[in-house]
Amino acid sequence: MMNMVPIRLKNGATVIGAEVFLPKTTLLSISTDRGYIMCGALDVGLLNERLKDRQIIAGRAVGVRTLDELLNAPLESITYEAEKIGITIGMKGYDALELML
Repeated sequence: MMNMVPIRLKNGATVIGAEVFLPKTTLLSISTDRGYIMCGALDVGLLNERLKDRQIIAGRAVGVRTLDELLNAPLESITYEAEKIGITIGMKGYDALELML
């Protein structure tokens, strides 16, 4: 099963949260038109190395179980492209999303 949720940011913009319910785990992602943040399932190394030509803006937070936790968790890793727009490791997901707008 999958659940799509509109999420309103502090600046008034709306982003899309996705929850994918799998056996024994839930995949979480919140996206803008430019990039996204995701739960620990995101392979940032793959995005930075093998898919670097795609210039993906993304961040990963670990240990999150809900979209709210993903918004408020510090990012554990980010892509090179995310770093270029001012996103940093340790930044809360909420703040990273605003920079992705």
